[in-house]
Amino acid sequence: MLWPGTLIGAGAGFAIASIPGAMLGALLGQALDRRLQLQSWGHLREKLGGRPVLRNDELLFILLGRLAKCDGQVVAGHIQQAREEMRSLEMTESAQRRAIVAFNRGKSGHDRLRGYLQRLSAQPFAAEGVLRACWRMIWADGRAGRSELELIAQWGRWLGWTPQQVQALASEYEPQKRPAISSALTYQDAMRLLGVSATSEPAQIKRAYRRLLSRHHPDKIAGSGATTLQVREATDKTRELHNAYTVIRQRRDFR
Repeated sequence: MLWPGTLIGAGAGFAIASIPGAMLGALLGQALDRRLQLQSWGHLREKLGGRPVLRNDELLFILLGRLAKCDGQVVAGHIQQAREEMRSLEMTESAQRRAIVAFNRGKSGHDRLRGYLQRLSAQPFAAEGVLRACWRMIWADGRAGRSELELIAQWGRWLGWTPQQVQALASEYEPQKRPAISSALTYQDAMRLLGVSATSEPAQIKRAYRRLLSRHHPDKIAGSGATTLQVREATDKTRELHNAYTVIRQRRDFR
């Protein structure tokens, strides 16, 4: 992919000094792209307009807001699901305020999201997390509308997923097919997986969960030159850790 600064630099350099100028301009433009983290023309427009680039959590809630509104009306189930996502991410108060603003911004449908999602495709675990959250929002009102399905299919393509891969996640969240977490993982199993006990304080449980997540994070393993199989195993391990933490949190009733 040719980034905007690279293209602008190459064009300007060619106009000034033909091919040698184009080569030098492309190198300077590439350095600018890297410094400003420009990965799309939309990104460049935001930079020039002084509008801050979206953080990953803001992008997520813009997507969720778009899904909630795209079939007409935002209902109580959508709002509740957005709150559940905030709790799951253990957002601070300020982060929650940003998420609410992003959710409302997403309802307008004005944001061009392709560049952001293509950039996120370089983070496989984060991309999968976004798609899973989107499916949870789609099923928050008990049905999957046509507009919602079209949006998540399009976003999946921008994230580098095939339609079949995107659709494969749906069954995990469809109300009629979704398995109960507790039936797959007992409270005792969950504690053993996180290395905690029934007397562990919530803060200790959270630290253990975060430490294990950091150790087994697929993006971290992928960055160390691991094979596709090792990355997939790390992804499966991360899901197990998340399920274990959810079981314990629900049993102990803490956030």
